[in-house]
Amino acid sequence: MKPILSTFLIVFLIGCKSKQAVATAAANENTEVSKVIKGHYTNDFDFKTLNIRANARYEDEKQSHSMNADIRIKKDEIIWINIKFFGIPMAKAIITPTKVSYYEKLNGTYFEGDFSMLSNWLGTDLDFNKVQNLFLGKAIDDLTKDRWNSEVVDALFKLSLSTTSAVTKEFYFEGANYLLKKETINQVSKNRSLEIQYPSHKKINDMFLPNEVLIKASQKDKISIEIEYKNTTFNENLSYSYSIPSGYTQIELD
Repeated sequence: MKPILSTFLIVFLIGCKSKQAVATAAANENTEVSKVIKGHYTNDFDFKTLNIRANARYEDEKQSHSMNADIRIKKDEIIWINIKFFGIPMAKAIITPTKVSYYEKLNGTYFEGDFSMLSNWLGTDLDFNKVQNLFLGKAIDDLTKDRWNSEVVDALFKLSLSTTSAVTKEFYFEGANYLLKKETINQVSKNRSLEIQYPSHKKINDMFLPNEVLIKASQKDKISIEIEYKNTTFNENLSYSYSIPSGYTQIELD
């Protein structure tokens, strides 16, 4: 089992529970796949920066922890994360289109690498845009590049691929604004699975954001994370200071 902060930061590159909620609607059997996909991408985000303050709870088969996080996004350029326990900064991460880096104070360790670490761990190819989409509640894949099968399951549009690929993916959307409610990635040959749920959304400045994100990941261990966005603001002048403290030990992740 990886140290908790390492594991949390890996899975946190995904990543809310508010009293506000956007009304949803049941899916219609007669709606075409192209309309679902077009409707989902109509909700594109037009912003320069996004500042998020969040609460989170991490749980695996042996332990559970609550923590706070500051998340700052400079659109298409930087994702910066500061993890706190009881208000004390304990770990930082920075993600750019070419680099993934983080350090944690508890064990005095740091990691620097590219997206192959995240891709291997989650069982799907990742890049900066996909990680950014995860925070914004958008489908991680570009849905316009494949031919999808559509059916209505539990009043949601379910898009899936007819493929013999080792990795299977499913995306579920509600019927009012085609907001993503759930996506699943399964890699049976390596016993990996990832499920991300967005139970509710809020609307800020004509943009939809998830209120809460529920994450379940399974490989050798089963991990669950609940993330609650407490406060979100757009287009502020933000800093993204990041430097690995001297004396920390570099680690490699499988």
